[in-house]
Amino acid sequence: MTSLTIAICYATTFGLWLGTVASVQAQAAGKTGKTGGQGTGVGAVSKGGAKEKRAGQEKSEAKGAAGAVGPIAALPRVYAPTRAREVAPKFPWKRNITTTVFWIGEAPEGRNTTPNHKSSWDTDWQENYGGFDDPSRENRTYDFHPKGFVPNLNPFYVALPFNDLTNKEVSAAKIPWFKTRKHEESNSACHGTWLAIRCGNKTCFAQWEDCGPFTTDDHNYVFGTAPPKNVENNGAGLDVSPAVRDFLGISSGAQCDWRFCTAEEVPDGPWTRFGAGRKLASGGEQDIAAIRAKYAELVRQREAWLQRNLTR
Repeated sequence: MTSLTIAICYATTFGLWLGTVASVQAQAAGKTGKTGGQGTGVGAVSKGGAKEKRAGQEKSEAKGAAGAVGPIAALPRVYAPTRAREVAPKFPWKRNITTTVFWIGEAPEGRNTTPNHKSSWDTDWQENYGGFDDPSRENRTYDFHPKGFVPNLNPFYVALPFNDLTNKEVSAAKIPWFKTRKHEESNSACHGTWLAIRCGNKTCFAQWEDCGPFTTDDHNYVFGTAPPKNVENNGAGLDVSPAVRDFLGISSGAQCDWRFCTAEEVPDGPWTRFGAGRKLASGGEQDIAAIRAKYAELVRQREAWLQRNLTR
């Protein structure tokens, strides 16, 4: 059952409830109307002070839903959501950034002198991932990971040119979430951070797992508004994994937009099927269970209210 389906059930149940209340109120109004003339006559012959006192008593006795006639019990307060909550982006897009492709296990070649069997935050990156993240498209699955094994980490990963562990003073001043989030293993405030990457009409989500391309101290670009200071590879400012490349349908050197995002902004997708992404998927399942429990409670309250008031 999807969140939208459950929300529709919420609204339907709440509507039926209100319909029942309207029926009860109509019945009460009909009974009161039969004796309404007598009540009016009493009010007409009363003196001024007594009439005001009588009106005050009738007002205090009229409890319950707005428009109810007589002492009808008040409805329990229940909030029924009609749509999923949308999370507004907290971080701006960085646009038209030259994007290159890298992968776990990549050997040094050409201008790239750094082997990628380890990352800036994980000395056993390739081992922890589960193997070589083969970039050849014919050696990858429809689910955006290499055919030879199921990865232990998220195959949707990126590198940005800043390392907080080697730039600690700058990190405390520049990283917006520095005091609120640290990676449980590396103690890095950057490691594992989610990004949204966009090219054309496609957007995917990935985690920050390494530093580069070429520089590791470009805080003015990563956390500010400056362009990348790197001049290699046409001023590349973002490295993406083969999974990101294949999802977006790009080649190395493409112009992409990217921004930081919170875990709450990350939708379900291939980036939530492996590694840390699975925590988001399990969290979504827990949210569905909570909605189902709230729906069951709404039904219980409706039945209890009907039992109390329709038997009067």
